[in-house]
Amino acid sequence: MLNIPLNGLKTGKQSFSRSVGKEFFESFDNSEVLDASLHVEVTAFKSGSSIDIDMSLRGSLTVECDRCLEDLQMPVAQDVRLCVSFTRDDGETQTKGEGDEREILAVSPDDDAIDLDQTVYDYAMLALPLQRVHKDGECNPAALRYLGKPSEEVNSGNDSGENNPFAALKGLFDK
Repeated sequence: MLNIPLNGLKTGKQSFSRSVGKEFFESFDNSEVLDASLHVEVTAFKSGSSIDIDMSLRGSLTVECDRCLEDLQMPVAQDVRLCVSFTRDDGETQTKGEGDEREILAVSPDDDAIDLDQTVYDYAMLALPLQRVHKDGECNPAALRYLGKPSEEVNSGNDSGENNPFAALKGLFDK
């Protein structure tokens, strides 16, 4: 777990780091990430009751290629800027002034530490593109042969369509 202690956090700059692997993503019941090699660097800046957190995620995640279903290693380079905001008794948060480009991380004043695992997971997953495919020419050629042929040829292995259960419907709307 990547925790930043709130009690005893000294004024000024403090750094924390952690490497996360496949087990980290499995703990979130994620089956998309097949392997992971991610290094997380966290710098906390404390000034009075204000805490700013800069986090850097660097490494790679291995996922399945959407086109050929082979393993695909995706680079991850994500920088995150957070501002810790303590909640008040009325449920509102105490925040800095407008214009700060940090995302707000709401924390109860009763908490002893800030657990950044969920934040690391969220930003690592957001670093992945929606379409995850190999570069042109890098997909498994055997899988691509099936994608380039009409479905009848792939399913039956011949051009006659005898084994295709939908062969009887061929030509239904040709009149």
